[in-house]
Amino acid sequence: MSGLLLGMLLAALDQTIVSTAIRTIADDLDGYSMQAWATTAYLITATLATPLYGKLSDMFGRKPFFMAAISIFVVGSLLCTMAQSMYELAAFRAFQGLGAGGLMSLALTILGDIVSPRERAKYQGYFLAVFGTSSVIGPVLGGVLAGQDSILGISGWRWVFLVNVPIGLIALGVVSKVLKLPKRPHSTDRVDWWGVLVLAIGLVPLLVVAEQGREWGWGSGRSILCYVIGLLGVIGFVLVEKSMKDKALIPLRMFANKTFALGVVISVVVGSAMFGGISLLPQYLQVVRGSSPTLAGLQMLPMVLGMMTGSVVSGQLISRTGRYRIFPLIGASMLTLGLFLLHFVNADSPLWVAMIFMACTGFGLGNLMQPLTIAVQNALPPKDMGVSTAAATFFRQIGGTMGVAVFLSILFAQLTPNISTEMKSAATDPAFQHAVVEAAHSSNPADAALAKGLLAQDTSAAGGVLKDSSIVQQLSPELARPFKVGFAESMSTVFLSVTGMALLALILVLFWKEVPLRTVGGIEAARDGATKSADGDGPDVVERAGLLTAGGEAVSPSQDVLANSANGTVGSTNGAGPRSGGAGSA
Repeated sequence: MSGLLLGMLLAALDQTIVSTAIRTIADDLDGYSMQAWATTAYLITATLATPLYGKLSDMFGRKPFFMAAISIFVVGSLLCTMAQSMYELAAFRAFQGLGAGGLMSLALTILGDIVSPRERAKYQGYFLAVFGTSSVIGPVLGGVLAGQDSILGISGWRWVFLVNVPIGLIALGVVSKVLKLPKRPHSTDRVDWWGVLVLAIGLVPLLVVAEQGREWGWGSGRSILCYVIGLLGVIGFVLVEKSMKDKALIPLRMFANKTFALGVVISVVVGSAMFGGISLLPQYLQVVRGSSPTLAGLQMLPMVLGMMTGSVVSGQLISRTGRYRIFPLIGASMLTLGLFLLHFVNADSPLWVAMIFMACTGFGLGNLMQPLTIAVQNALPPKDMGVSTAAATFFRQIGGTMGVAVFLSILFAQLTPNISTEMKSAATDPAFQHAVVEAAHSSNPADAALAKGLLAQDTSAAGGVLKDSSIVQQLSPELARPFKVGFAESMSTVFLSVTGMALLALILVLFWKEVPLRTVGGIEAARDGATKSADGDGPDVVERAGLLTAGGEAVSPSQDVLANSANGTVGSTNGAGPRSGGAGSA
């Protein structure tokens, strides 16, 4: 369990720690205009690798690919530490992303192999706690490291990547020594490399335009070209997957299962609302509240605590009752409510009010994310554990990427008119007029530059603040107020838009039917299925999968699988006699 948690920590921590330090990194490497590409390169490879890890682990076993993902991620982190230009950093981040794509999805998949869906709810709470904790620790640690000139003779920002190395090596050692899974029969199916290639053709331009479209212009020639290539690639991917049938990277037969199909759609919508909303909160805290990136990370602690509370409570109740449908309903409702309440936060709202609304949003996510993963894994046979988990993660990442792109575009589209309106309103205020005149002779360069521009009726002075929002924190309170109010009003509009997305998720959850949870883990269910087939007693396989028997009684879950795994084996004590657990690694 500790190895799986450390693997997930690597992926979750890296996303938040780098986002805080990227501006310092870009300045040091003289590539400020290229900083977005370092993020885009990582995002592209991580997203593309996710379904491939899921499929390959279903074919050849989990452990080798989980260890490979950790190894690639550690090597990529070392390479990023040695980058001498933004071009090198972007290339090394792309390599690092190849490892990151397998960390989170394979950790959840291995947990699904070991633990039954009903018992899994308890343990996934720990995983979500790691994810939530990293969202607080990451910005704080990133700000501290990037703010140091050097640590032990190495530039401070390089430790942002170097910190992954000891964590990764510990995770690698723990997984290698402790995680023992039964040997999986070697698959004779060929890998769907054509599917991977066509998916890359479709996905890369869409992810690129999602990251760069705001700068290019959504209707520009480059953006339209990305749309066309992406659409053709997606169509080609569907055709390839249809021809590959069960050997496909993401078999289309899975979408015939209504629970899985609707779960994927909900994952996309929730990912869009979740990442869209989370990406706005640091903007509000830093621009409107004037917090540093480090302090903003700490101020988001109520959201993390709400997420952890919702996850732990729902996990315990699902484990006890075996029922999960009520929790996505509660989660989607609380998420919608929390985001809607954030819509009312303005430049003058007390911080504690915003924190209460953050906690409400986090509690909703905690109740929503965990049951969603469990239900998707439970909807399909154990043999599809890897590809189903990876598919859910993949589509949630796609939804999150698109959501961030759309909602940030709405934000920046609203900023100019809202700030212009506030500036015109402030210009009629004698106190603001006096502040501008005084600031023109100020020793504060930010105040002086803005004031002189306003007195000369040079609109580019205010436009410069929009290009670099950190200038707002350098202005005097009187000059900064129109910008803060304009930012807050723009974010209010975006939070209302995100609320609509969360409401759509709630509507979809209302139509989502509950499937009884299996009472054994994926490994045990697959072993029992093979045993029953060999004995000619096929119908009992359905009962052992956790569905109701003809008499209406559910089969009792095995409590021994996780304990055996902790001791280095995965075995089963259910059944007529003992069966030896596989001691070899998958």
